[in-house]
Amino acid sequence: MENKGSGIPKRNEIPQENRWKLEDIYASNDLWEKDYQKVKEMSGKLLPYKEHMDESPAKLLECLNLSTDMTRLFEKVYVYAHMRSHEDSTVSFYQGLADRADSLGVTVNSANSFIVPSILSMPDEKLEGFLKESEDLRFYKRFLDEIRRMKPHVLSAAEEQLLAMAGEIALAPETIFDMLNNADIKFPYIKDENGNEVELTKGRYLQFMENNDRNVRKDAFDALYSTYYKQKNTLAALLNANVKANIFSSKARKYGSAREESLFADNVPVEVYDNLINAIHDNINLMHRYVRLRKRIMGLEELHMYDLYAPMIKEVKMKIPFEEAKKTVKEGLRVLGENYIKDLEKGLSSGWLDIYENEGKRGGAYSWGCYDSHPYVLLNHADTLNHMFTLAHEMGHALHSYYSDSSQPYIYAQYKIFVAEVASTLNESLLMNHLLKTTDDKMNKMYLLNYFMEQFRTTVYRQTMFAEFEKIIHEKAEAGEALTSEQLCSIYRDLNILYYGPDMVIDDYIDMEWARIPHFYTSFYVYKYATGFSAAVSISQQILEEGQPAVDCYLEFLKSGGSDYPIELLKIANVDMSAKEPVENALKLFGSLIDQMEELLEK
Repeated sequence: MENKGSGIPKRNEIPQENRWKLEDIYASNDLWEKDYQKVKEMSGKLLPYKEHMDESPAKLLECLNLSTDMTRLFEKVYVYAHMRSHEDSTVSFYQGLADRADSLGVTVNSANSFIVPSILSMPDEKLEGFLKESEDLRFYKRFLDEIRRMKPHVLSAAEEQLLAMAGEIALAPETIFDMLNNADIKFPYIKDENGNEVELTKGRYLQFMENNDRNVRKDAFDALYSTYYKQKNTLAALLNANVKANIFSSKARKYGSAREESLFADNVPVEVYDNLINAIHDNINLMHRYVRLRKRIMGLEELHMYDLYAPMIKEVKMKIPFEEAKKTVKEGLRVLGENYIKDLEKGLSSGWLDIYENEGKRGGAYSWGCYDSHPYVLLNHADTLNHMFTLAHEMGHALHSYYSDSSQPYIYAQYKIFVAEVASTLNESLLMNHLLKTTDDKMNKMYLLNYFMEQFRTTVYRQTMFAEFEKIIHEKAEAGEALTSEQLCSIYRDLNILYYGPDMVIDDYIDMEWARIPHFYTSFYVYKYATGFSAAVSISQQILEEGQPAVDCYLEFLKSGGSDYPIELLKIANVDMSAKEPVENALKLFGSLIDQMEELLEK
């Protein structure tokens, strides 16, 4: 579809075949309203179980069944309302539905709130007796075991109440950082490539970093970090306070460290985190080679930190209409077998996708849906290479959910963030492999290699560097050291020197980069980007080398949903993230990409 005018089309101007079919969830808004009211009724029926759920296996089973049914129906109500609101934010009716769904969520959470504490307060012998007595209750065994796994770290009711109150205070560093970073910090004007004065903003910063004019890149880099430098003591105090809040929580809940507490939710041993860092250190020479290659291709005597995002290969104009993008994605994923392609085609042609931008539509892309619907994918497609990869990425998420929901009961269908990016990234990796194999044009191939290598740099090496920074600062604080701005800058500088190597000029201002990373206020999260990417690339290489046996294992992983802990689920696909091999296998591919680029330069 081409929009011949200069404006963005209105929602009703988008052809029906290019819109998703939310009618598959609710054929009418009246049906949504009935389920909305039904959820409210169910929440009222659940509350009386608070006093009686531990009386017998039957009472506990009734309580859990009602809670599950209510939560499942609420998910359907919530997803529909919000997806309708994302179609066009100017339609106040659907904004109202989304607001009502949000309020209903508070009601549902409140109704469910007694269940976990009540289960934790039951003696283990009593709960074990219930499970032996009732075959139907045994369906919930894994669910109950997951709650009981938390027991050593749950305190008395009075202590839990105190921790909950303290929790609001613990959020203060992030709240203040967000206000400072998003509202109060103002950046200066710089000159663009045409000599015009342009205000620097966080949103425009990456555009400036990708600018072909090196002076623009340097000016933007200096302007951004000099602004943060003026606030360095305040920003250091905020990050220090956030670290101390993490340490307080971990000590109060009897964990060995703040990192251990963070990883406990996914049942991920700290060794997984350490193995990632160690594997990157063992293969740091590949990053140094990449930096050297970038310096050579860009023809620079000195490579600076502000040169890292500028394209090594001038953008190749690949116009890829949506129909062609669909066809290419299918060809790239054909190695996943006939059944996967059949399901992919069903998704691409059965109202799963909302394809093009329209006025008021939410930006970006996502895959969503509820257990009782097929998955949905929101796109804002443009005819570019990047958007073709977005299609492959989001369909990876969609089919992961499709297989999981089709194979698992509701309470075991939802998979954790730790594995959430595996299916999407694997699709991108297979598509890239297909494009590299079928592209003859030298510049196109170099452009693709540049695109893929940048994913390794930004998702594996850079996120691991962030993860290592978090590990170091928490360990220093746990050892009683103060985290001053000077110390934070020193730690961060040393990591940049280690990761980028001797061919990179480590500009002084990069020492302040820690001060602008919001993820550092959601501690020990970013490592999942690197592990997920590594797992996906490792699985994709197995599929390309071994064929059907590896495909079968991978599809079994997709069908497993949240039926086990993430580390165990990945083992189904022959990936053991508690070892260094998956990361090392992924980095072998990175090394081969560097080899291919160097070979093309010699031609």
